[in-house]
Amino acid sequence: MSGTGPAADGALRRDIGLLGSAFLAFNGLVGAGIFVLPGTLAERFGAFSPFAFPLFGLLALVIALPFARIAGHHPLSGGPVVYAAPFGPFVAFQAGWLYYVARATALAANLNVLVAYAAGLWPVLGTGPVRAALILAVIALVCAVNVAGVRRAVRLVDAMTLLKAAPLVLLALAALVMTAPDLSGLLRSVPVLPAVPPLAELNAAALLTLYAFVGFENSVVAAGETRRPGRTLPRALIGTVVLTALVYTLIQAAYLAVMGTAPAGAAGGDAPMIAFGRAVWGEAGAMLLTIAAIASVTGNVAAGVTGSARTTYAMGRDGLLPRWFAAVDPRFATPARSIWFMGAFIAVLALTGGFAWLAVASVLARMIIYALSIAALPRAEPGRAGIWALTLAGIATCGWVAAQSGAGSWQVLGVLGGAGMALYLVARRERA
Repeated sequence: MSGTGPAADGALRRDIGLLGSAFLAFNGLVGAGIFVLPGTLAERFGAFSPFAFPLFGLLALVIALPFARIAGHHPLSGGPVVYAAPFGPFVAFQAGWLYYVARATALAANLNVLVAYAAGLWPVLGTGPVRAALILAVIALVCAVNVAGVRRAVRLVDAMTLLKAAPLVLLALAALVMTAPDLSGLLRSVPVLPAVPPLAELNAAALLTLYAFVGFENSVVAAGETRRPGRTLPRALIGTVVLTALVYTLIQAAYLAVMGTAPAGAAGGDAPMIAFGRAVWGEAGAMLLTIAAIASVTGNVAAGVTGSARTTYAMGRDGLLPRWFAAVDPRFATPARSIWFMGAFIAVLALTGGFAWLAVASVLARMIIYALSIAALPRAEPGRAGIWALTLAGIATCGWVAAQSGAGSWQVLGVLGGAGMALYLVARRERA
């Protein structure tokens, strides 16, 4: 469906084109992870660390390819909740709610990183009531822009994309040029491919590294507001995963060349890229990457709310959540109640949890909803052996990643899942 008029999705308007869809996916992928992981990976894997992103990027593509195909069959908003509908309302609810939990925990984790980088500019921002006020202010701004219209929300995402991507790539290239003589000597003295770390070490790092690649599905949840979603969504999704892997690899290589393999805590603590920026361009570089980190997380949260609020909207529309969630603002034609509920949920998680456990819980929840969504692909394209192979590979990868999670992550997911079940039961009483 083309144009920007009313769609089949109630009163929503199709105002998102290919570039907007790609930026939604890119901001879903590039949030806080790239500002935290370089120090951890350099310390853990040394010279192999730049190869971690292509390696885990390939794993992400094994999941993203079948996910993109199933997305192309569904022009309505909701993403996983729509894809899992053939398996019945309860499974559709579980897919939608788990996706919602995954996005909320990821955005809450990223807000913790935003605070860490903002505190690099002004330390008081990282403590006590001021920290809480900063988190609430960012959430309020993002929700207000989203309520005012999806076009305005996408423009905010576009602006944040440029503010975060340009400084990262610029400083990475500057770092590689600055260290070019050392790099040439290093390349002559080591094998083309450094020694691969033991499988146990890769398994241990899988969840945190894959956190940098989850979020590609952000654009599909707003399919009901996307022009020609059958073509736009798969192209935006796959292209963005590939481009992001290349950007991550460039940044990791530059970080390793400048910072070496010093412990992450010794190279900037919770904000290792500030130390990297300072090493490349002094205080100007530190300031530039601080601004990039703040813009990155703001854009990531804006894109996350734009996409994920449509999940509860779709579930309210389909009777899986109370009808309250399906209300559309008559002035702006946006799901205002779902947007503000999403903002409140993220704020509670961000104020009560830290980056690491929120990030791991987010990856675990996503693996479950990716598997449920991919499992619907053979129903959409029946009778094709290649589709079955793609489906089984995607589900197996999701299962392997989920198996790396500890008991604590499963417990967190269980508590949040229980909260969703309570809302589901309210919706059932409404339908009755």
